[in-house]
Amino acid sequence: MTTATLPLKIGNVEIRNRVFLAPMSGVSDLPFRRRAWEAGAGLVVSEMVASAELCNHHSESRKRMERGDLQTHVVQLAGRESHWMGEAAKIAEAEGADIVDINMGCPAKKVTGGYSGSALMRDLDHALTLIEATVQAVKVPVTLKMRLGWDHNSINAPELARRAVEAGVQMITVHGRTRCQFYTGHADWDAIRAVRDVISVPLVANGDVGSAADVQEIMQRSGADAVMIGRAAYGQPWLAGQIADSLRGGANTAAPANLSEYVLAHYHAMLEHYGEKTGVRHARKHLGWYMERHTENVPDTVKKALMTSGNVQEVSTILAEIFSGVAPVSGNKSLKDAA
Repeated sequence: MTTATLPLKIGNVEIRNRVFLAPMSGVSDLPFRRRAWEAGAGLVVSEMVASAELCNHHSESRKRMERGDLQTHVVQLAGRESHWMGEAAKIAEAEGADIVDINMGCPAKKVTGGYSGSALMRDLDHALTLIEATVQAVKVPVTLKMRLGWDHNSINAPELARRAVEAGVQMITVHGRTRCQFYTGHADWDAIRAVRDVISVPLVANGDVGSAADVQEIMQRSGADAVMIGRAAYGQPWLAGQIADSLRGGANTAAPANLSEYVLAHYHAMLEHYGEKTGVRHARKHLGWYMERHTENVPDTVKKALMTSGNVQEVSTILAEIFSGVAPVSGNKSLKDAA
């Protein structure tokens, strides 16, 4: 057993282990989070929810923050105005959020172009107004996710973390890249330690974590209390739980015994969550990741049919054929767009 498998407390919220699933826009919806949670992830975090849109009753924002039957519910909010961040935090709390997380790490141009996400690291005074408004709006713990800085000339994660904790934030997550790096190169796990040196609340390290060995190394090098797994979970929602199980000396039972049944169940859960028309489209990227990670030599014609068909029965039949008899790969077989 290692530190990563021990319980952790965020404010008054008990966390069962220290291997978390990261918030990922367009990925960590309720069907995905439920699978990660059932497999044993220590914590799962919602997709990023735009605060102003949530307050203005956008249906997609409401869908993103649904709790379902999750035991511990974390809603991540993004925004650029303190008023909307505070009001959105109140809504999330009222809808059952146990923890509210603030996004100051997303590097996407459509987010930073609106002065949200990691763009907030360019103006820490303004960033603090959002943090203060969120903390003051709710009774549940507020956490913060960030990058190392905007670029290598402005590594200010330690300063932002220190000020955020002074304002009442109860956990800090740092992705070991700058915004300008996006997802290129390798995350700098050593650089995260500078944040550890200035805060006393739990620190979570994120970036390029995909195996039990990675978890042990990033915690040692960063001094973090926990880790967060993001893109490595594409096509294997059970990964965080599998790693936690491995670290405590278990038998890696988190992976599904029958991959065909698992993928089909995930597909139909997405149809139920979004409705058939929208769910078919949302599911395609997940089906692509399952194929890329766990199968070989699937004919291009079959792939095209799977990724373009709007017929649920046809897709279900193709999935059953592709994954019948296929066992989940072990370890962290890389994907072209994942690390």
